[in-house]
Amino acid sequence: MKKTDAAHLLADLYERLLERRMADPEHSYVARLYQQGEDRMLQKIGEEAIETLLAAKSGQTEAIINETADLWFHCLVMLAAHQITPEQILLELARRFNHSPEK
Repeated sequence: MKKTDAAHLLADLYERLLERRMADPEHSYVARLYQQGEDRMLQKIGEEAIETLLAAKSGQTEAIINETADLWFHCLVMLAAHQITPEQILLELARRFNHSPEK
């Protein structure tokens, strides 16, 4: 996957998460998260963060990848709930990178 493909993937996923807000919670996990409210979304981020830490501690590459994907997904759900785009996060990361002192 090229770097530009990854940025497009984040943008596409974000758009799908916005669309799912209107979906039937009986048939959409994301719609159910929105319906359950921000506390549930944040709880899921906390759970996934812990699972990511445990996977990293285990050193199992596949587990680290899977748990990080879950964590990023739930963070994207939270960002969509607050109407913050992945591009805004990427721009902030770019700003920080560009202002970091060289070692």
